Amino acid sequence: MIDFGVTERKKAELEQRMRKCNLFEKDIEEKFVRSSGAGGQKVNKSSTCVHLKHIASGLAVKVQKSRSQGLNRYYARKRMCELLENKLLGKESPEAKRIEKIRKQKDRRRRKNPG
Repeated sequence: MIDFGVTERKKAELEQRMRKCNLFEKDIEEKFVRSSGAGGQKVNKSSTCVHLKHIASGLAVKVQKSRSQGLNRYYARKRMCELLENKLLGKESPEAKRIEKIRKQKDRRRRKNPG
């Protein structure tokens, strides 16, 4: 597999999550683009921004969180898994549950302090 520059545990968790989402390396089209923004000359010379496209679903992700290409590859795959989970699971996806939890907390606060 790919060296993302993360711990073995995180790498294993990502691989497991990718399998759950039926996301395989053979189904991904990966391109590297030059990043923009802060980072100076290093950013201008190296292509660290990662652009992933899932061929089956047509979903695309572009990540330039880090100045490291390996880390950006990791983040892009992680984001792709989140998008696929949202698409497949809908309201049962981890992202949707997290958003619902925050919404409930805000409702509770609003009722306590009707401001």
